[in-house]
Amino acid sequence: MKADHTPNRRALAAGLGGFAVAEVLTGLVLAVVVGWSFSTALESFLVTNGLMGLTFATCGAVIAWHRPANPIGWLFIADGIGHATTAVGAPLSQLLYDSAAPMPVQRFAATVFLWSWPWSIGLFLPLALLLFPDGRLLSKRWRPVAIGIIVTSPLFALEMGAGPEALFDDGPTSYLQLPGYDSLQPLWTATELRGLLAYLLAIACLVIRYRHAAETGRRQLLWLLLASVIMIVFITPWALVSGTPIVVLLAIPLIPVSVAVAIVRHQLLDIRLVVSRALSWALLSILAIGAYVALVALTDSFISSRFGRSATVTVLVALLIAPVLPRLQRLVDRAMYGDRRDPARVASRVGEELSSGVAGGMPGVVEAIRSALRFPYVALAVDDTVLASAGVAPFDVVPVELSYGGTTVGSLLVGLRSGESGLSQTDRNVLALVAVPLAVAVHATRLSSELQASREHLVAAREEERRRLRRDLHDGLGPTLTGVAFTADAAANLISVDPARASDLLGTLRMDTRAAIADVRRLVDDLRPPALDELGLVGALRQRADQLSWRADGASVSVQVSADGLPALPAALEVAAYRIATEALTNVVRHSRATSAVLSLRCGPELEVEVTDDGPPNEVWKPGVGLQAMRERAAELGGTFEAGPTPAGGRVHATFPMATPVAEASR
Repeated sequence: MKADHTPNRRALAAGLGGFAVAEVLTGLVLAVVVGWSFSTALESFLVTNGLMGLTFATCGAVIAWHRPANPIGWLFIADGIGHATTAVGAPLSQLLYDSAAPMPVQRFAATVFLWSWPWSIGLFLPLALLLFPDGRLLSKRWRPVAIGIIVTSPLFALEMGAGPEALFDDGPTSYLQLPGYDSLQPLWTATELRGLLAYLLAIACLVIRYRHAAETGRRQLLWLLLASVIMIVFITPWALVSGTPIVVLLAIPLIPVSVAVAIVRHQLLDIRLVVSRALSWALLSILAIGAYVALVALTDSFISSRFGRSATVTVLVALLIAPVLPRLQRLVDRAMYGDRRDPARVASRVGEELSSGVAGGMPGVVEAIRSALRFPYVALAVDDTVLASAGVAPFDVVPVELSYGGTTVGSLLVGLRSGESGLSQTDRNVLALVAVPLAVAVHATRLSSELQASREHLVAAREEERRRLRRDLHDGLGPTLTGVAFTADAAANLISVDPARASDLLGTLRMDTRAAIADVRRLVDDLRPPALDELGLVGALRQRADQLSWRADGASVSVQVSADGLPALPAALEVAAYRIATEALTNVVRHSRATSAVLSLRCGPELEVEVTDDGPPNEVWKPGVGLQAMRERAAELGGTFEAGPTPAGGRVHATFPMATPVAEASR
């Protein structure tokens, strides 16, 4: 069984990290002993090397503790020890020089100081970047690059440590000096190019890793990208502008910190948001501030040419143009987030699209929201169906409910901006504002669709009824009338030659005619109950109530009709009310054990039809053909229908609006 060396590796990592920390602390103590001020410590690179030694060593120890098999942690520990050794070497050399220590000892300290840190910059850091984040090379093709960095790293150490210069005036020189150092300037130039190439190849490797990495790998790489961008912003002036303060080197420790977080805790926060916002804000803010400074400079130059240059004039110009800067910053914010700081503007754009009707409609609304708030994707969904969408849906989509009258009528699907893990409160406030008119529009659209569906249903029902009538007339009444015509012709032909046979045919003719009349009456009754035309709605219902006064078992049922003061109703409402009322009374007689029932018709803004009985309460009624037919009749005219048991007995209740398209059309 393979032994587990993890505890030993962790102990080694902690020990080496602690050694680097001890070196830095020793360097600080020695700096106090020799009487260095902070500026002296900074100029001698004690502060920068000490901080880099602390961060590289401690971050490397953390990585090696949690990921012992990852060589990046050990490379960072070695990098930190190199910087820490240089940090302690600077004040130590000063102390040895001030105390007149033996020259061999002074030269040894100078050698350690000069030869420690180059390995950190020339070998350990580029190699760690090449192996980031999993400690393995990207592919076998990158093996020559890693070998080249290792083999050529002594050149940078020679360049930095083998020179003839002393650490300070009259100070000791290094033991490891190279004869003819100055004559090897082409070699040192090549060494500088080698270092630049090493870091460029490491960055290229990181870019390739990012392009082929999954989400976790990209988040890890973004940590390093953020630190690299910040470091480059600070370090670039150091390389290009003479006199740049040494303090800019303090940005380098961001590299080990970001690498440690990326390897150990890459999900600490949404680094995509940090990177995208940092890069965008940095770029846009620099442009805004640059425009502001240029405007101040031009205005100041114009005024100074007329009134003379003075500090007072410059301050006055800056104060006069000061309001420009907030406006520029608002432009920056608008470029990134759209009009979310101006909810009224967003609501106005949505309102314009809603009022545009068919030309704009829902596709125009979602596009207006998307462009106004700079979202990559916005869609409108109703009943899990996307009605309209704009943009390309990203990986993260957040639903925003649309409510009308306390009921959810749909949802707005919002794609998060790059780098965001959720909608900010500002975004939610704006979306809540536009959700109100949008919910009303969705509700109106739904009602319109339901109305259209109802109209289509009515048309389909009408055509189906016409088909039934045609079939009944063709298959029933048609053959009967044809037979009547043939029988009449036969009787006419036989009346003079065979009176007895003609008499029989006339008897058959009489029976067929009566059957045809019965079919016609049946068809007419199916179209509209004749009692409505003969007796009116109330009279027809009272007649039907009298007919339903007895059960099949002989028990009586007292049915009372209450419909005083009922006005004249459209034909469609009369038929619907009659059918629902008679079906409800039929159900009372057939299915309940009630002894009495009340049929009430009330007419106000709505026509109400209610049938109640005193039958014993029972379970919830199961929907059958009769209940379904009553519900459909109410729905056809835009009404409502309720049926079920109550503590006092059964109840059927239907309401109809008095002014409906169907009712108006039937007048």
